[in-house]
Amino acid sequence: LKGKFNTDFSDRKNIIFSEVIRYRAVILQKPVLRFQVVYKKHTLTLDDLLTLADQNWLNDQVMNMYGELIMESSHHKVHFLNSFFHRQLMTKGYDGVKRWTKQVDLFSKSLLLVPIHLEVHWCLVIADIVNKKICLYDSQGNALQKVNILKYLMSEAKEKKQTAFESGWTVEIPQQTNENDCGVFVLEYSRCLALTRPLHFSQKDIPKIRKRIYKELCDCKLHEQD
Repeated sequence: LKGKFNTDFSDRKNIIFSEVIRYRAVILQKPVLRFQVVYKKHTLTLDDLLTLADQNWLNDQVMNMYGELIMESSHHKVHFLNSFFHRQLMTKGYDGVKRWTKQVDLFSKSLLLVPIHLEVHWCLVIADIVNKKICLYDSQGNALQKVNILKYLMSEAKEKKQTAFESGWTVEIPQQTNENDCGVFVLEYSRCLALTRPLHFSQKDIPKIRKRIYKELCDCKLHEQD
């Protein structure tokens, strides 16, 4: 204080110490709330948002809230399935996930987005409902997941009595060359496909995309791209 204000505060030491003790007691009684972003059923902490920094792996919370923003921006013409969906489908089959769409008619949508987490890797399966086409976007070229989604859609069509969608699906695997930041790529694929934007981005764009996604999550809405 003496250095800051160029004044000798030694005669006020007791007052200053008593104020410090009082404020410390208030902080202990009423701790500052941790930073959170809350949107619908999603809650992001600062730790969640920090997965967007540097080369960190994105977590499920970030993935799922961003999926919610994508659905909102597409006016719900696109449906983004929760990132836990595929794990449940793999372990429990169709019966384990059929309630997930109890309130959703998938076949009234134009596009279905399915993020898939494979231990330390994210990829994306999309189902073009209009053209009955399934595509896998995977930087590592792993094509096994398409079978599960195809079987799921055929089972869902049967369950919902959508006979036109029980067959006739085709599968494509667009070639991708990126090796890093797979979670960010999955979100950007999802955004571009949902909003019918071209996939004109590459590894060099990822740092900028990470920052944009961070801001969009904090603002709870997608922004126009630069």
